This record gives sequence, C-alpha cells and structure tokens, in this order.
Amino acid sequence: MASPSRREYAGPPRRFSTSRTGRSTSVLALPVCLLTLLLTACVSPSREGLPPGSPFTDYAELERPSLPDGTALGDVTSHSAELWLKTDGSKQVEVEWASVDAWKTISATASVQSAAARTPIVVTLPDTDFTLTVPLEHLAPGTKYRYYIWVSDPDPALQASRRRVAAQGEFTTLPDPSRSVPIAFAWSGDLGGQDHCRQGEAGYPIFDTIRDQKPDFFIFLGDTIYADNACVSPPNEPGSNFIATVLAEYRAKHHYQRQAAGLRRLLEAVPVYAIWDDHEVKNNFAGPFEPQMPAGRQAFREYWPIHTDVSSPNRLHRNIRYGLDLEVFFLDTRQYRSRNADQDGPAKTMLGADQLQWLLKGITASTATWKVIVTSVPLSVPKGGGPPVPGYDGWAGGADGTGFERERQVLVDAILEKPVANVVFIGGDIHWVQGNVYDPNQDGVMDFHEFISGPLSAYSGRLTAPSPALHPTTLVNEGGYDNFGLVRVTKEAFEVSIIDLGGKTRFFYRVPARKG
Repeated sequence: MASPSRREYAGPPRRFSTSRTGRSTSVLALPVCLLTLLLTACVSPSREGLPPGSPFTDYAELERPSLPDGTALGDVTSHSAELWLKTDGSKQVEVEWASVDAWKTISATASVQSAAARTPIVVTLPDTDFTLTVPLEHLAPGTKYRYYIWVSDPDPALQASRRRVAAQGEFTTLPDPSRSVPIAFAWSGDLGGQDHCRQGEAGYPIFDTIRDQKPDFFIFLGDTIYADNACVSPPNEPGSNFIATVLAEYRAKHHYQRQAAGLRRLLEAVPVYAIWDDHEVKNNFAGPFEPQMPAGRQAFREYWPIHTDVSSPNRLHRNIRYGLDLEVFFLDTRQYRSRNADQDGPAKTMLGADQLQWLLKGITASTATWKVIVTSVPLSVPKGGGPPVPGYDGWAGGADGTGFERERQVLVDAILEKPVANVVFIGGDIHWVQGNVYDPNQDGVMDFHEFISGPLSAYSGRLTAPSPALHPTTLVNEGGYDNFGLVRVTKEAFEVSIIDLGGKTRFFYRVPARKG
C-alpha cells in the first residue's frame, strides 16, 4: 500500500496568530514558500547580504534557552515531516528548511535566490501552552534536510535583541516505496509510572541508551505520561506530585517529562511516531465515555509532533510506508472503544468501525514485505480490570465475558483469508517482555508474531501467560527490568532485540520473511 496523502492523517486543527505588516491574523502554520530545488526558487529578504548569524552558512550561533523543552521531529514520510517546539513564553517563530545539499550551495554562492522554504512568522500563545508543530512539506524522498528555528520577542520594545537561531537540526525523509533499504527502529512505552519518575540530569537515562543504538526512528507506544499517578519528590524531581484531571495539569505532566535531558536528546536526534494509551488520560479509559478525554487528548497532541488534518480533527491512527519492505499501522485503541465492562459481541469495539475498516483495507492491500501493527494493548495476554474500571482492557477476554476477542477475530480472519504474510504486532502496556508466534487455524504454519517491550520507567508487571484462543507459542515471558525493543528490517528478515537500561541484549529473535 502506498504512503497515504497528508489528508489521510488527522488531528485537531492548529491555528496560530501570525503577524504580518502590523496585523495579526489566524492562519494555518504553513510555509509561505513550499518550493524544492526542482521548482522555482523563493526569495527571502533575510538573505540579502548574508548578515552575521544567517542560517545560510553552515554554522549559526544558537540561543537554546528560548526553547527550554527542546525540539522534536516526527511523523516523517517520504514527502513531509512535523517539527515540534515549545518556547519560553510568547515568542515569534520562523522555520526555514532545505536539503543539506541546497544549504551548501547557498553558503558557497551567497545567493539571494534559493530553494529554502520558510514559514510565516508565527506567535506562540498560551492557547497551546506555547507549543507549535510546523509541517515541513513538499520534500523529496530519501533526502537529508536541515532546518533552522528563528525566535524573537513579539514585544516591539524588546525587539532590539535581534532575531536569533534558537535551534537547528537534520533529518532524512523516508525512501520511495520502490527502494529496498535496511531499517532499524526502536519502540517502547510506559514512562514515569508508579513513582518511577524523573531523577537526575538525564531524567530517564534509558533514552540515551536508545539513542546509542542509532535507530532510524522511535515509536513511543503509549503511556507517555502517567496523568493518574503522582511523582513524589524526593526521590523524584519536583513538579509532578499531583493527579491530572484538567488541561493545565495534563500539560504540566507532559512538560515535566520534557525536562528530562535524556528524552530531549533522543527527540532532537531521532524522529518519533507517538501514540497514546490510557495513562495520557486515566487508567483503562474508554474514550466516548470519559469526560476527561478531550483535555488529555489536547495536551497529548500539543506536546507531540503529530500531523494535523482539518478534515478529521481528532484522528490519531495513521500509517507510514518506509521503502519497499516496511509499512507501519499505528492504532488508536482508546478514542473509540466500548466500555471494558460491556460483554463481548458484535456491538463491542476497540477501534471503532471506521478505524477497523481502514486497518483491514490497509494490511490486505499493502505491498510492503513487512506489515507492522502497533497496538498499545496486548493481543492475547489477559489484562483484567478492577473495581474502578471492571472488564478486560486488552484484546483478550476472560471468564466474565468481557474483552475484545470478537473484533480481534475479524482482524485475524482478514490475515488468514488473503493470506497476508509477514504481519508483526508490536505492543506495550503490560510492563514486561513478551513474545508470541501464532497459529490460529492450527495448520502448522505460523501466521503472525507479537512482540511486547517496556516499561521505559515504571514498575514491573506480574507475569501472565497468553490466553490459548489464538494458539500461541511463547518465545519470551520475562520482566523485572526497564527495556525497549530494537528491530532491524530487511527484505529477508525481521530481527527483534530487547535491550535493557544498561545496553545489554536480553532477548533476540529472527523472523525470516515468507512469500505472500
């Protein structure tokens, strides 16, 4: 399946106050000039004479304190990316970007004409907690780009302190779907739960361990905060010793995480694809029935570089195509789900009708060698609830008749019917390492795999065996340590490693590719 158009991505529209000729207008944060080297070049007034500090040289003086939460680059496709930042109070922001080769040409020729694109001036406001996500669009596949973030004070009385480059970075767009390239990506979730919160300068040193592996991207697979857990200080760093129930508190929880230098270092170096689970709002919540969900969702979107499409303002599920061999489907298992306590049956859903059809169509039409389905809850490990939220929270059900096995079977049937080869589920949530290979029709052919990593920093869960309904063979079932998964993908194989905080490989498994 080809990469989706940007209209297939979604989320609430982000509109910002943009100052032009003394007036403030509400516009989308889109670039004024969206031309690449293959199109007519744009003219940028700041390029005239190449003043000191101009980003058109290879080096620029940086003023990082104006972006105290760092930056993040996410939702990268072969033609676009999302750049996230947060300013220290209200600031004027501009972003310029071009391919690294184009910057070299600009620097060498000192030309006023260039192929660099620039956003309008955007003023960050308290309406979005001074966060901003800037779409970088009309990019070329498999190309390295460099961006510069300019920041200045919106108060005319303070503008004597000139515009400065607050950050710069580089990223590479995904390759064209016709190209077969080796891929490495990391995934995990569950950060700062059960009083395992930020400590010391790194905050969460596991992110430095992930960065040391040099993955092409990182999947942050839910529970990016624990809104419903307090972080007692000491031993944890102060700032999160409360339960979040309103927007300002959800924002404070996300901001607290970004104060971890290890997380900032990872996000500034490695593109991220973020999806939520329950603790971004409340334990085991079901979206349509949870009044706190809109506030939690808004804060989540404000703090992560997730593409926004006004045609579907709250959508979080999406997919990416990484060259010839990998397509990844990110599921939203929270926003549309039925109550956990409801009895399983035709009316019960975890994904909602539209997302389920999107997934079925996507995996059965995909031409990628490997189809990866990112699900924040486990496929077959029973995850029972308790008195506050009764019913099974994962796909597997139990003796009480709850769970989401009927909808899971719809997905399994689609995989078996085509059949769809080389399907791998990756997950988190249960706070231990789990690996399963499944033969649901018991024909002796292993039809798909599941690998679960985590936590990044939380208590270790109580080991539980998978339910027998899908006829799993367990590859690994162990816990007691913080960890993440590292995947290396080629046309021939899908290699999974589980790596702990210290960088030690605790588990390795190689899945050879099958012909479809």
